[in-house]
Amino acid sequence: MRATIRTSMVEGGVTAPPSKSYTHRALVCSALAEGRSIVHSPLICDDTEATLEALEKLGTQIHRGEDIDVNGGPLEEADLFCRESGTTMRFMTAVCSLIEGRSALTGGQSLLRRPIGGLVDALRQLETKCRCRNGFPPVTVEGPLKGGKTEIRGDVTSQYTSALLLAAPLAERQVAIRVTTPLQSRKYVLMTIKTQRQFGIEVEASADLDNFRVDTQTYRPTAFDVEGDWSAASLLLAAGAIVGSIEVAGVNPDSLQPDTAILSILQDMGSNVRVTRRAVTIEKSELSAVNFDVSQSPDLFPVVAALCASAGGISRITGTSRLRGKESDRVSAMREGLAAMGIRTWKNGEALLIDGRRASGADIDPKNDHRIAMAFGVLALAADGESVIRDAECVSKSFPTFWNSIKSIGANVEVTP
Repeated sequence: MRATIRTSMVEGGVTAPPSKSYTHRALVCSALAEGRSIVHSPLICDDTEATLEALEKLGTQIHRGEDIDVNGGPLEEADLFCRESGTTMRFMTAVCSLIEGRSALTGGQSLLRRPIGGLVDALRQLETKCRCRNGFPPVTVEGPLKGGKTEIRGDVTSQYTSALLLAAPLAERQVAIRVTTPLQSRKYVLMTIKTQRQFGIEVEASADLDNFRVDTQTYRPTAFDVEGDWSAASLLLAAGAIVGSIEVAGVNPDSLQPDTAILSILQDMGSNVRVTRRAVTIEKSELSAVNFDVSQSPDLFPVVAALCASAGGISRITGTSRLRGKESDRVSAMREGLAAMGIRTWKNGEALLIDGRRASGADIDPKNDHRIAMAFGVLALAADGESVIRDAECVSKSFPTFWNSIKSIGANVEVTP
């Protein structure tokens, strides 16, 4: 599919979709709880479908509707295809360590390039049989998870730590986790702990989140409400900041989601932002260059780069080292697309500098990366002329309704096969 986008103004109200990260966590906790749980207002997208399919393969009974009913119970070995979802691969690797049989996990082409060796090594320290291919999927796992002490790096992905925490309560004995390098995207780990707490699990964590202790416990079935997704909201707010006046509803400004950082970024750039308990209103304004470290909120990088391309002056984005291991090399993908739109960028070590100016329409290859496609979809609204985003359907990985959402507030977008 191709999305053709022409210069637009946006106005009106739009609701952010549910959180992908919380949906993943709630589904896993529900499957680990014996009995019926309900996940209210889940996000249904390619990634969460991958988790649903994996849990069903492992023997969990799931009924899909407006809400998702999950009947947790004993899990059984299975071969799992995790699509392109890194969260599914890492969380399911840990879940499979709880099963006495042998499970195999693989996925699509880009997923096989995303690291998992650190998690495999950590599970081995907990006396699980686990192996992968040179640090990358496919993975084979055979439990049960015995427990004990393990170590994990914190600077590759926070999903390693979250995966261990999700499985740890069901180990045969206490699990102690030491994070050996500073934990990146630490709020995602706090989201995991918060979700577990709603299912009756207590995790003991140090103030710096470098040590965790989890006693043997039982997940308790519950009803879980999924809040709005700040990663998706950041794109909608960026559209308002660049070309209009909109209200984004369904988001909690006090959320643990790290992408709430978009609010401070927009304010630092000079945007007129008004925040209430359940909505954010933003109006177009002259944006100024900004310095921002994306190490704690890496999913914001593409949309922040798009905002910087629209701002006056030279912006500097740091903390980009982990962005090569996402669905694409996001720094290279953004630089290539920005160059096509007439925006000058250059690198200074791990920092990316962007010289903002009026963009020109261009043909963009998002490298089959949902966040790259959506970021250029936003920037194209302010560009001179017409832009085309190839492989536009890739947004279904996290925000299937993205093109319709921006069309609903006035974006001139046409999606064709």
